[in-house]
Amino acid sequence: MRPLRPAINPVAVDVSPLHLSVREVRADLPAFVFLRRGKHRLLRFQCATRNIWFVWCLLAGLMSYAPAVSAQPELFGGNPDTSAFLRIPPNTDDWTRHFRIGAVVGMNISANFSRNGTFGISGNNPSQGIYDNGYVKPDQNGDPGFTSNWGYKDRSQQYDPVAQTLTMNATTSFSASSSGKESGVFPGFDMAYGDNLWYWKHARVGWELGFDLLPINISENSTTLATLTQNTYTFSTATLGIAFPTTPSYQGSAGGTGNIIPTAFTQSTTNVSETVSGKQTLDVMLYTLRLGPTFYWDLTEHVSLSLGAGPAVGLVSGDYKYDEMITAGGTSVHNSGQIGGTDFVYGGYVNATVLCHVTDNADIYAGAQFMPMSDATISGGGRMGRLNLGGQVYFTVGINWPF
Repeated sequence: MRPLRPAINPVAVDVSPLHLSVREVRADLPAFVFLRRGKHRLLRFQCATRNIWFVWCLLAGLMSYAPAVSAQPELFGGNPDTSAFLRIPPNTDDWTRHFRIGAVVGMNISANFSRNGTFGISGNNPSQGIYDNGYVKPDQNGDPGFTSNWGYKDRSQQYDPVAQTLTMNATTSFSASSSGKESGVFPGFDMAYGDNLWYWKHARVGWELGFDLLPINISENSTTLATLTQNTYTFSTATLGIAFPTTPSYQGSAGGTGNIIPTAFTQSTTNVSETVSGKQTLDVMLYTLRLGPTFYWDLTEHVSLSLGAGPAVGLVSGDYKYDEMITAGGTSVHNSGQIGGTDFVYGGYVNATVLCHVTDNADIYAGAQFMPMSDATISGGGRMGRLNLGGQVYFTVGINWPF
């Protein structure tokens, strides 16, 4: 944003040339001078966009008629001697509005994960003949009592040559209670639009509407003890008619040829204490919207400062994901899934932005923002992921366009 052109003071003043600088002079407009604090070197006149010698002549002429006063900062239409807000004229030719876009980095954002209860297993399906350590499924012959479409993973653990039986295991559920916490740094997108409406002392007061988009992916890896419910299915191999396969693992043919076993089995259920290891993830998008007043100062001719504060609201939308391995008796079964959810969050913000004027209609800005908000939770079936936003801090950088 550029400083407003100062209003002409109707009271004649005498100003030392060391207290004057010129922002811009146009050939078709009268010259303006700014009151500055401290001594300014004549090299500051190089910022004028027109003939610098012409500017100096006008400046020298004005100084010869002005009575002396002490130096003071630029007023930009404001009055430092009053606390009143002075409305900026709506038909002003000066730039009071701005629009900016840039990158944002969110920090001090964490997530808590917990699971407590009894959970099913997605990696097997005993009703379809799929087990933790093998399978027994119908073949193409269509005989429901026998099949060649079977296989095992570990002969030494699953086959009993004395009893001539093949054992399959299926972990159907596990009970566990665990919790964990992780945090991270997350890049995103920042955008804002605002306007200045009043002068207040040396500042300009206005408003700003801001939007931030922050993809967040936080994962927690852990291993915990669990109580597994495991079904054991025993198949007779005595009717093979040939020797049982001698290979460490085996996969039969679905075409009805090869080693055939009966599909009938006996079943037993046991509970065992084993481990569950894996990853829990919150994969969400955080949308935030903020609106509040702003105070704007020109610190120097090329550097400005803007402060803002106000309420903020947001939306967290995404998934709680889990990817686990359940280990039982040397056999591992994979379990994965996700729970979708959306949660509304709210809070407030306070920010500070420094702008560097690089051209007449573009600035580079960098800022910091503290935006504490309520937590967001995605849960279901005894699992929960909570996104902690109570201490989040944003750092932004980008391009600002005043107009």
